[in-house]
Amino acid sequence: MFRKNTNLPKRMLSFIFCNLFINFVNYGNCFLNFGVYSMHFEPFKIKVVEPIPVTTREYRKSKLKDAHYNLFLLRSDDITIDLLTDSGTGAMSSKQWSAVMDGDEAYAGSRSYYKFEETVRSITGFKHIIPTHQGRAAERILFSILGGKGKMIPSNTHFDTTRANIEYTGAEAFDFPTSIALKTDVLADFKGNIDIERLENFLKSHSRQEVPLIMLTVTNNSGGGQPVSMENIRKTSEIARSYGIPFFIDCCRFAENAYFIKTREKGYETKSIEEIAREMFSYADGCLMSAKKDGLSNTGGFIATNIDDIAEKAKVLLIVTEGFLTYGGLARRDLEALAVGMKEALDEKYLEYRINQVKFLGNELLKRGIPILVPTGGHAVYLDAKRFAPHIPCEQFPGQSIACEIYLEGGVRTVEIGSLMFGKYDKDKHFVTSPFELVRLAIPRRVYTNNHLEYVAEVIGKVYEKRDQLKGMQITYEAPYLRHFTAHLEYLQ
Repeated sequence: MFRKNTNLPKRMLSFIFCNLFINFVNYGNCFLNFGVYSMHFEPFKIKVVEPIPVTTREYRKSKLKDAHYNLFLLRSDDITIDLLTDSGTGAMSSKQWSAVMDGDEAYAGSRSYYKFEETVRSITGFKHIIPTHQGRAAERILFSILGGKGKMIPSNTHFDTTRANIEYTGAEAFDFPTSIALKTDVLADFKGNIDIERLENFLKSHSRQEVPLIMLTVTNNSGGGQPVSMENIRKTSEIARSYGIPFFIDCCRFAENAYFIKTREKGYETKSIEEIAREMFSYADGCLMSAKKDGLSNTGGFIATNIDDIAEKAKVLLIVTEGFLTYGGLARRDLEALAVGMKEALDEKYLEYRINQVKFLGNELLKRGIPILVPTGGHAVYLDAKRFAPHIPCEQFPGQSIACEIYLEGGVRTVEIGSLMFGKYDKDKHFVTSPFELVRLAIPRRVYTNNHLEYVAEVIGKVYEKRDQLKGMQITYEAPYLRHFTAHLEYLQ
């Protein structure tokens, strides 16, 4: 590996080679180059680039006011770095674009659907594979079948569209995160777990007719993108089966969750990501997925299940509201892209890069003393708004105030995950705040480099330096469901 250098002392040569050997053992898949190793470089080359808009603070101030201080209402042309969501915002691979050109646009019986079906079935093991145009379409269909007035659906933590689709049917959504999940500054391996004891106590208090379904979201998005352990999935399955209740996994980030199981849970160190994913799904009766995340595609989703009755009802609703069984509201070329993307998401080198890029941003923020939810999750870094701006009460939406100022400071778009998104009014019309007050920095897949993320950290650092100047906010308009998408806000004086 090295040309012999007689000017180097033998002890130094021995030291160099011993350290290289140790590095090689400790980091078996690292790249060695004359004693320099790199674990976390992007496992891909960039083939196409897109210009990034760079604007002034005055320009952004005007645009934010026009958008009623709701970052969802901004135009993408006014965004420099967009971390609003990782859903459908990733970059597809050359193999996926090649597959797009091979799409069979037949209305019924498309060969593209059968490629998609084969891929999803090989990963999940489920019998029925029902495509939808995106995840919330899958949610709407599933909860239209199983929801309804008087129904109650427990989960580790429901995300916004999931909760909205449950409540739209008249059912109630219940969250049972573990106690440690609420401690944003405490490190733990699986903070996304469902609280098994609370779940079982809940089931003991309600009939099978009242609880038609148990959900588990992996990774737990509303809980900071935190993973769920295999042990927790298994125990949830055992409880569900003991009560005769179907168990479904919301699996939009299943590959990222599998990677955390591999790297954190004893007994899975030598298993492949695909083997771990298959075991995860083996404990469930079905799943639903927004494939715009770990499907590595710009659109798409599905319901998959082994329960014939649910599948047949879902197929009827699919045909009525989405499209035929072999396309489900998607262009068939999108099914081709998903068939490739689902497999690419299982690549361990990609997942290592993905998880470590999120960790990189988290570390950059921690170096600046910025309070975040730790440890960093699989798809996003979450600012802790309660610790970031403790002078703003939760009912005045500290997360939204922080998110607006981050945009004003550097053109970076983020999203509030707190009382604006999840706060609600009780029966006496009192506003009940969310247990979390977070700002999510969701990182699109294969889109930004670490230089972009370092810029993001610098912008947030500047906001944090003047955090005492941040003001609370109030809602001036809100819709009855998913208000954060279209709400109008203004600053309190």
